[in-house]
Amino acid sequence: MTRLTHFVRKLFHTALYFVILVFFLTGSFRVGMLLYSRPKTYLVEDVSPAPVALVLGAGLNRDGTPGVVLQDRVRKASELYFSGKVEKILMSGDNTSLNYNEPAAMQEFAISIGVPEEDIVLDYAGRRTYDSCYRAQSIFGVEQMIVVTQAFHLPRALFLCNAFDIEANGVPADEANYRLRFYTFWWTREILASVNAYWDVLIARPEPILGEPEPIFP
Repeated sequence: MTRLTHFVRKLFHTALYFVILVFFLTGSFRVGMLLYSRPKTYLVEDVSPAPVALVLGAGLNRDGTPGVVLQDRVRKASELYFSGKVEKILMSGDNTSLNYNEPAAMQEFAISIGVPEEDIVLDYAGRRTYDSCYRAQSIFGVEQMIVVTQAFHLPRALFLCNAFDIEANGVPADEANYRLRFYTFWWTREILASVNAYWDVLIARPEPILGEPEPIFP
């Protein structure tokens, strides 16, 4: 065996072990988040009442209406509202341009299914889940809430919101039959996003867009 062959083989094995280690660590972070969120996840009929339901943005259709994932989140939050589990719905999403307004689209859809406009609160700077949870506490004064999102996203959302001293439980919003390819993509994406959530909470602590306090319950 030549020195070059030996070196290449050693390099390959090192790279392989490194990939396995990274895979194990990222998987461990995700599993830890899943275990953390399990006792905080409920069905609508079982969750304890809270003043506010937080709906997180999930993308719009080309015509500016909520996509199927976002529609499911709004419907589930509306179900919580109609069942008396929450008093207000905080809709937090991206509004980086005039042509892309997730909170307004969520509001319009919620009103169309019967939620009164006066019980809907909009957060236009919820660009990330981290930002939405951070602002829910620091801008809107939320101390207790129910987080509404899909099952693949809920563990990370609960981890982040609880990290900002919010007493948060979650209700999954998996009403539609999502395409397998779509769902696989989101579950895979959440593995890396979970690692990033740990980094943000424990190390980086980035500050999102802030402003004057706008307490939901003055």
